[in-house]
Amino acid sequence: MKSSTALAAPALTVAAGPRQAFLLLRTVFTVAPIIFGLDKFTNLLTHWTMYLAPAATSVIPVSAQSFMYIVGIVEIVAGLAVAFRPRFGSLLVAVWLLGIIVNLLVLGSYFDVALRDVGLLVGALALNRLSPVRAR
Repeated sequence: MKSSTALAAPALTVAAGPRQAFLLLRTVFTVAPIIFGLDKFTNLLTHWTMYLAPAATSVIPVSAQSFMYIVGIVEIVAGLAVAFRPRFGSLLVAVWLLGIIVNLLVLGSYFDVALRDVGLLVGALALNRLSPVRAR
């Protein structure tokens, strides 16, 4: 009898793994975009405009800081989308990260940040695959 209980416990642990991974990714992709989005208004973490390729502000005729305010709003919305609709929100975050990667490559510097964002993009796609059709 004891051996059957011992066999059942690992099965429960394995089944809990995807749910735990989903909750971990959902939490990170909710909190981080909201924090980074809010920081676009304060520049406490960094001066975000240094990461902006000049081509971005040439497309939209606003100052770099005004562009960052728009970016901040989008990031906050993306974080909230992950919180309430993780299947959709994770794709929104993935597309947003792709945009950041392209921006950094166009800028021609911060390749280390671009590579990190590739990893985050993969994490957002993993969250999408782990997301139930309707979140609980």
